[in-house]
Amino acid sequence: MTADRPEPHEPPTDGVVPVLRRAARLRVNRGTVMAGLLVALLGFAIAVQVRQAGDQGLDSLRQSDLVRILDDVGDRRDRLAAEASELQSQRTELSDDAGSQAAIEAARERLDALSVLAGTAPAQGPGVQVFVTDPQGAVTAARVLDLVQELRDAGAEAIQVGSVRVVASTAFTDADGGVAVDGTVVPAPFTVLAIGDSQTMATALEIPGGVLASLPEGARGSVAAKDDVEVTALHPLKTPRYARPAPAPTPGS
Repeated sequence: MTADRPEPHEPPTDGVVPVLRRAARLRVNRGTVMAGLLVALLGFAIAVQVRQAGDQGLDSLRQSDLVRILDDVGDRRDRLAAEASELQSQRTELSDDAGSQAAIEAARERLDALSVLAGTAPAQGPGVQVFVTDPQGAVTAARVLDLVQELRDAGAEAIQVGSVRVVASTAFTDADGGVAVDGTVVPAPFTVLAIGDSQTMATALEIPGGVLASLPEGARGSVAAKDDVEVTALHPLKTPRYARPAPAPTPGS
């Protein structure tokens, strides 16, 4: 004997399912609408805030800040106007007949300055005269080089040691009877001439513990500021053995 199996339960087909489906659609539609409204409101609020921040950028500043900004703008305008006027004047000078002569004069002035720095031309101007006695022959080439370097650091534009013009390539070596400067033996006492700001160079040499104060025992140094110093020694111009002018860079390289 078998027990009667219960008939499978069949879901109702009328009334309940359509109602559930409509409720689900209604719930989804309401949620979507609410989310859209929230996004729209948030975007509107952000846009309003950004616009207000931009509109109130200067309104929120203090009067002193506004005055400072205005002054900065005015100063920049004046500087640009001055630069434009100077460039226009240069353009006018170079474009007319006098431009060629002005360019030639500028080139000559540049050549004179470079000749002094290279030691190929005599120089004259304010400066100092340094006198170093060395009865015991204790002053080495390194000491003289230190003296020259101190003068250079103090702004010397032309230097002469004994009868030798000092340039960037000048070598100082120890030698019998004195110090060899570019191969020329300069005996003691040493006389060094330098053209530049006399007070600055004199102060640099006379500082406690400086070059003159640290000379070897028995050697003495003195410096005198002068209104007019003549550097007459010349450095022979040599043709470079290896160095050659580099080619001018091409546009875009």
